[in-house]
Amino acid sequence: MPKTSILDNIDYIKRIDKSDMLSFCVDAAKHYGNAVQIAEKVVFDYTKPKAVIVAGMGGSAIGGELLKDWSYDMITIPVEVCREYTLPAFADKTTLTFIVSYSGETEEALSVFLDAVKRNCMMVCITSGGTLLDFAEKLKIPSVRIPEGIPPRAALPYLFTPKLIILEKLGVITRVSGGISEAVSVLRQVCSENAPQMPLKENFSKKIAAAVYGTVPVVYGLGFYRSVAQRFKQQFNENSKIPSKWEVFPELNHNEVVGWEEAEKLAHNFSVLILRDKNEAKPIRCRIEATKELLRSKVRGIYEVWSQGRGKLAKMLSTTAIGDFTSVYLAILRGIDPTPVKSISMLKDKIAKTGLKDKIIGELKNLVKKEV
Repeated sequence: MPKTSILDNIDYIKRIDKSDMLSFCVDAAKHYGNAVQIAEKVVFDYTKPKAVIVAGMGGSAIGGELLKDWSYDMITIPVEVCREYTLPAFADKTTLTFIVSYSGETEEALSVFLDAVKRNCMMVCITSGGTLLDFAEKLKIPSVRIPEGIPPRAALPYLFTPKLIILEKLGVITRVSGGISEAVSVLRQVCSENAPQMPLKENFSKKIAAAVYGTVPVVYGLGFYRSVAQRFKQQFNENSKIPSKWEVFPELNHNEVVGWEEAEKLAHNFSVLILRDKNEAKPIRCRIEATKELLRSKVRGIYEVWSQGRGKLAKMLSTTAIGDFTSVYLAILRGIDPTPVKSISMLKDKIAKTGLKDKIIGELKNLVKKEV
C-alpha cells in the first residue's frame, strides 16, 4: 500500500485530479438543490401514466435504477429501466418515458427517443443539449435542460432528481420535497466529513479507499441499496479505473457465496464492501452476519458502509456519496486522473462508423418535416 499521507496532501490531490472530480463530490448537496429548481420549471400537459420507463445508458441510466428502488413500495405502477435501442413491448401512449442522455448524443438514447415518438409515448427528455434537445424542441417534447460541462457520472443530481419532481406533478408520488430536503441536509454533513481537507484518520471514504487499494472491490447491497451497490461498482470502474462487481442480498446467498468456497489464493485479490442500514430487516441482518463469517478468512477484507438519515432518499444518497468519494480517493492513491474515460471514447468512435446514429437522425428529420 502506498503512503496514505498522499490522501492528506491537497497539492498532490490537485495534481492528480486535474479536472477536479472531487469538487462534484464535495458540492453534491448544492447540485441536488439546483436540480430541483431546474425541474420545477418544466411545463407539460400529460395525464397520470400507467407505467414509467427511464431510458438511458451508464451515468444517465443509474438515476432510473435509483428511482426504481426508491419507489418500490410507494408507486403502484411499473417502473422500468431501458438500456436498449428500443422500448419494451408494453410502451404506448399511457407510458411516461424519460429519455436521459447527458450529452444528448448517446446513440441508444436517440434510438429509444425515435421509438417513443413513433409509439406516441408521453415523453420528457433530460439532457444538457445536443441532438436530443434539438429534436425534442422541434417536436415540442418537454425537456429538462441541465448544466453543461459535467462528466455524466458526476451529473447524477441533475439526471435523477427531475424524475421525482415530474412524477409528483403527475400525481404518481407525493411528499417529495420533504425527502429531498432531508437528503440535501444529510449530504451537506456527509460531504463535509469526507472532503479532501478532512484528514484520513477522520475521513471514512479515505479510510475505505486505502483499505481496498490493490484489490477488486465487491459491493453487496440489500433492498433499496441494490442500485447504490451498482453505482459503487460503476464509480470504481470509471473513476478508479479498476474492475469491480456488485451483488444484492438475499439473492447472493443462493449463488454468489458458493463462488468463494474454493477460490483459495484468488479470493485474496478481492475486498468486500457491505452497504448497511440500521433498520434492515432481521432476516437480512442474519444473512449479512452469516455471510461475513463465511468470507472472513477468504477475502482480503470486509468493510461496512452504514447509511445516514431517516428517510429512504437520504439513506440512498448519503451512501452513494461515500461511494463517489471513495472511488476518487482510490484513483488518487493509484496516481490516476479519475475524469477521463478513454475506453468509452474509443468505443464510441468505433461504433459511430456503423452509421446507425446517422440513420436515426435521418428518420427524426423526416418526422419533423411531417409535423411541419
